[in-house]
Amino acid sequence: MPEPTIWWKHGIVYQIYPRSFQDSDGDGIGDLRGVIDRLDYLNDGTERSLGVDAIWFSPTYPSPMADFGYDVSDYCGVHPDFGDLATMDELIEKAHARGIRVILDFVPNHSSSQHPWFLESRSSVAASKRDWYVWRDAKPDGSPPNNWIAVFGGPAWEWDQATQQYYLHMFLKEQPDLNWRNPHLVAAMHDVLRFWMRRGVDGFRIDVMDRILKDPDLRDNPPAIDRNAARRFGQTALQQHTQDQNWPEIIDAVRAIRKVADEFPERMTVGEVFGPPENIVRYYGGPSLDGLHLAFNFSLVRIWDRRWTAEHVRAKVEAFAAALPSGCWPNYVLGNHDVDRFASRVGADGRGEERARVAALLLLTLRGTPFVYYGEELGMTNARVPEERLRDPARTYGRGRDPERTPMQWTPAGGFTSGEPWLPYGDLSRNVEQQSADGRSLLSLYRRLSWFRRSSDVLRFGDYAAVDGTPAGVYAYTRTYGDERLLTALSFTNEPIAFELPASLAVREQIISTHERAGAAASQLIELAANEGRLLRLG
Repeated sequence: MPEPTIWWKHGIVYQIYPRSFQDSDGDGIGDLRGVIDRLDYLNDGTERSLGVDAIWFSPTYPSPMADFGYDVSDYCGVHPDFGDLATMDELIEKAHARGIRVILDFVPNHSSSQHPWFLESRSSVAASKRDWYVWRDAKPDGSPPNNWIAVFGGPAWEWDQATQQYYLHMFLKEQPDLNWRNPHLVAAMHDVLRFWMRRGVDGFRIDVMDRILKDPDLRDNPPAIDRNAARRFGQTALQQHTQDQNWPEIIDAVRAIRKVADEFPERMTVGEVFGPPENIVRYYGGPSLDGLHLAFNFSLVRIWDRRWTAEHVRAKVEAFAAALPSGCWPNYVLGNHDVDRFASRVGADGRGEERARVAALLLLTLRGTPFVYYGEELGMTNARVPEERLRDPARTYGRGRDPERTPMQWTPAGGFTSGEPWLPYGDLSRNVEQQSADGRSLLSLYRRLSWFRRSSDVLRFGDYAAVDGTPAGVYAYTRTYGDERLLTALSFTNEPIAFELPASLAVREQIISTHERAGAAASQLIELAANEGRLLRLG
């Protein structure tokens, strides 16, 4: 009997940054109505569409937008820029009609400083919600309670003159940290999850899940071992985050969130967590598997030019798989709203799109849930954003994230809005209209891979095994399910390369080539052009 398909394990998740996907009213800001208008692009039931199974939205909640929605002022609403609850309900209904699940961003570590909870909390040291946030006295010399550094730089504490205490903020001062040691706060946040699941939301991507509980004694973080990392990652890299990140008690909070999700059928949770594989997999809950359904594996997100090698990528894939407890499911991500676009990260020599094609084949044939960031299927690159149009508050503290958040490129003229887009377009030669008409385009490759994956039990359920003995610069692996077996062969080199497969891996036919070459005759000699990937069926 075939295995049952579980949407969050065996489907494809597509991330939408709502400000940048489609604007329906000409104000230059993407909105939920725009997403509704583009649902057929995502999945209309035919191979003309991208064939995704779920869409994940970066925050759509009411917010002052100090950090573009990650400063939430109402967890149970929709920001007017994006629409309203009725529009969200309509989007969920129409997405479900197309077989598309809806995942919302859940931001449990902090709220906006304009959230009614925080306004009440800071009104008095005796306020009913004072302990819903983390308040502490100054040290005798008036300095902050400890040495913690905020992710965006500077002290993680802000002095409140009115109540004569500091409050904790691991991000902007406009994002005060919630106190997950307060049972009333925890109950309120659990009710937020229930509110959305009752409206039909299918799951949650949980923002900075690994920070919601910290050392209750607020001990200092030790200095970083490699202080040079701060040049790239900002001031926060000056410390080892032993006291304010991945605190052991977080796993209990994760289990409680999972218990709430399990009140509703077929819901899922995926957490943003950081660290080596051994740390990430803790969030699955251990042998009982009662934690997160998925914990993000960012190993491919951290790949830049010099790390885009067959050996490095294979090592990252296998390290995560080896760390997973029995029964857990892997996942893979090439990019998101916080990192340079993939084609830019690996394209310093002008070969970024070639490598993006190889990466597409990798992402969609590995064992695990693939997450695709909007525009990745077009090979969108970082946009050049003039200084006067930069919007990301993080740019004050280090690298800004505007270049990877620019509008989706629908036509040679843009097609995102009838007005002035909130950020400028990138390279408009990469657009949906032209790539849809070109059977050799990256978009066409993504569509073929997506729809083949949807119909392939071996790609959705099959076992993974690396092929040893390939030449340097080649990563090859098999996927096996029952009597069916596929081989993925990927070249990470800038030169043609060939190698002989053993007789035990008898090639029957070619299914897909990233270079769109015609199906080659069955042969044990695997010939790969520079930066080519091939998917082959084995006998």
